[in-house]
Amino acid sequence: MSWGELIGTLGVSILLLAFALNLANKLDTDSRTYLLLNSVGAALAGISSYLISFWPFVVLEGVWTISSLLMYLRTFRRA
Repeated sequence: MSWGELIGTLGVSILLLAFALNLANKLDTDSRTYLLLNSVGAALAGISSYLISFWPFVVLEGVWTISSLLMYLRTFRRA
C-alpha cells in the first residue's frame, strides 16, 4: 500500500467513524469532537487525493476541511 493510499484510508476511516457515531446518536453534528473528526478526516483524504493527483477530490476535501474547521472554530465563540 502506498503512502497516498494509507493516508486516504486513515482519512476516510475517520470520516466514517464520525458519521457512524452521529447515526448512533453518540455525537451531535455541532459537537467539537464531530467537527474535529470531520476536519482531520477530510484533510487526510484531501492530502491523499493530492498525492494520487485526483483533483476533483482535492477540491471536495479541501472545501470539506475548511468548512468543518470554520464550524469547529465557531464553537469556541459560542462557549
